[in-house]
Amino acid sequence: MTSSETGIKGCPSRLAPPDAPNTSDPAPFVRKVGPQSRLTLSVRGAKCGACLSRIEGAVTALPGVASARLNLSNGRLDAAWTGDLTAQRISAAVNDLGYGTAPLDTGSADQAHKKEEQSLLLAMGVAGFATANIMLLSVSVWGGAGEMGEATRQGLHAVSGLIALPTLLFSGQPFFRSAWNVLKRRRTNMDVPISLALILAFSVSVAETIRGGEHAYFDAACMLLFFLLIGRFLDARVRRQAYSAARGLAALSSRTVTRLACDGTSQSLRAQDIRRGDRILLAPGERAVVDMKIESGESEVDESLVTGESLPRFSAPGMSLMAGAINLSQPLIGRATAASADSLLADIARMLEAGEQKRSTYRRIADKAVSLYVPVVHSVALLTFLGWLLAGRDMREAILIAVSTLIITCPCALALAAPVVQVVAAGRLFRGGVYLKSGDALERIAACDHVIFDKTGTLTLGTPRLISEQLSPADLAVAAQLGRASRHPLSRALTAAAGPGPVATGVKEFPGLGLEGNVDGVTCRLGSAVWTGAGAVAHSGASLFLARGSDTLVEIRFEDDIQPEAAQAIAQLRRLGLGVEIVSGDRPGAVAAVAAKLGIETWMASASPHDKVRRLTELEAGGKRVLMIGDGLNDAGALALAHASAAPGGALDVSQSAADAVYAAGLAPLPLLVHTARRARAAMLQNFAFAAAYNFVAVPVAIIGYATPLVAAIAMSGSSLIVCLNAIRLNLNSEKPA
Repeated sequence: MTSSETGIKGCPSRLAPPDAPNTSDPAPFVRKVGPQSRLTLSVRGAKCGACLSRIEGAVTALPGVASARLNLSNGRLDAAWTGDLTAQRISAAVNDLGYGTAPLDTGSADQAHKKEEQSLLLAMGVAGFATANIMLLSVSVWGGAGEMGEATRQGLHAVSGLIALPTLLFSGQPFFRSAWNVLKRRRTNMDVPISLALILAFSVSVAETIRGGEHAYFDAACMLLFFLLIGRFLDARVRRQAYSAARGLAALSSRTVTRLACDGTSQSLRAQDIRRGDRILLAPGERAVVDMKIESGESEVDESLVTGESLPRFSAPGMSLMAGAINLSQPLIGRATAASADSLLADIARMLEAGEQKRSTYRRIADKAVSLYVPVVHSVALLTFLGWLLAGRDMREAILIAVSTLIITCPCALALAAPVVQVVAAGRLFRGGVYLKSGDALERIAACDHVIFDKTGTLTLGTPRLISEQLSPADLAVAAQLGRASRHPLSRALTAAAGPGPVATGVKEFPGLGLEGNVDGVTCRLGSAVWTGAGAVAHSGASLFLARGSDTLVEIRFEDDIQPEAAQAIAQLRRLGLGVEIVSGDRPGAVAAVAAKLGIETWMASASPHDKVRRLTELEAGGKRVLMIGDGLNDAGALALAHASAAPGGALDVSQSAADAVYAAGLAPLPLLVHTARRARAAMLQNFAFAAAYNFVAVPVAIIGYATPLVAAIAMSGSSLIVCLNAIRLNLNSEKPA
């Protein structure tokens, strides 16, 4: 048996990428995260809030399932469970509802969305072309009313029917296929009444043509289909464009990566074929595609995409490198700490996709209304039909009025009222540097009237800057030789100020004290005042002391600069009606200095995590709704308990997990976040008001017989378009917070 079969200690046993898993079997795609098993499925056919509730409910009902979240924007179903539940059973639970499932292939997901969009566009084009031609024939019938012979009129209707039949068979497939899939499982969805309305409108028109009637409604059937496809295409386009930035972020990573085999040979693989534990060679100029831990090599890396930090970071063996970082100078060899699907870039993409997953108050209202639609509208249509029969109308007229009622009552506008706004707002925020983690975050952020800021890393850059003007070049060079051997923020500031150079020999780092090493044969120390033998000094910023043998100690001072746009962002937040204060764990002098520069009167220093939560509780007890901004471990509790919260992109994972939104470096995205959330809330309310007004007017008009199937098709489709266009205004409007 060869070594490649048995494996070598410390090296993965496989030397080639695994065989492609069976795309119909979800089992190979299950990921283990602690005690939980997780699976991401691609769901086909889920279009409305009722679909979402039905699928999530079916999966959650399975034994051991901890969570099930379906994202309507991209058809992703994320499930987490414990116990012996199999992936096949989860897939079967969704399939039994009439929806298609397949393991999610992140590499081809965007292609699938593009293909769906293209097919909808083609179907819409065919329906539009047919509608235009049938309308021309209908105009001829209307224009010749009273003068046109019966044979001519019947011939024009027949030609219209010949155009409408293949159009319905081709362009109606998205609705017919979805309706059939649920009906054969004795269930229903919104596409069932839509399909029924299309079939009835066409059938009534055929009957009218055969009997020689004056009116046929082939134009109504095709126009209804055309407008329905416009709404569905716009919905698909809006959703895909809203998340195009997230896919662009993932595309920044290289498509291939160099893996080192146990015998030292290199192999170029796709990013998705990399597994945890693989050894990776990262050449200068390459971008890391997975999170990794460096085993050999030293280099400067650019992590601006990941953390927003503009200065390159010195990386050496033992340090971690996150996906998205660019290797700038020397080759690095590291071991993958996560697969591509679990890397930082993938986490950010999932964070964006989660923007619509958590249903908001408005979304839950819409979902409830849509879930009642099928039984209610069918009952209304049936009662309308029976009522007109009892009123003395003939079968033909009663059917036409019932069909018009069925068409005009489609709740597409209501179903789209909240989710389309959420998706458009999430897309606009992403382009502005904000990643939403839940849809209901928009509502809660819009309601906030007070902001609490942590200081370090939020109001300030979190990267100390050397300010010792009296420091000689020689002392700086010695201090930098020690500092290059450490990842401490002050050591990095020294390195940045001194530039590239040698590293002191025999450097030892004493946690909490400093560094000791040999420079030109002299033992030197760089560290705290106590450790180096200096007395305490009064300085609001940070200080290090350099001891060169028996020479006089040299003080090296640093300051943490305020974010360049902090003053402007705080002024904008105040103009939006929010109060501002600082609650920080830093020293009183440092906090007071920042507060004074930014004009913030209320601040608290030396605050423990408990103090931050207590201050938050006090404010909310006084009627305030607080937006918490923080990045550290001591902020996690306050981030989780605040009415809404946000964390910068460079924050700790636990802080980002606790926050409702993550924003890019700087504070400029925060006013945009609040402003967009308030506009999104207004757009949702406008959409609900319009949908309610539309149904209040349109349904009675259809029931009393004043709306033909053609008018009903135009009214229903127009209402959906208005809701979509109102949501798109969030993108088209260039308005920014003052």
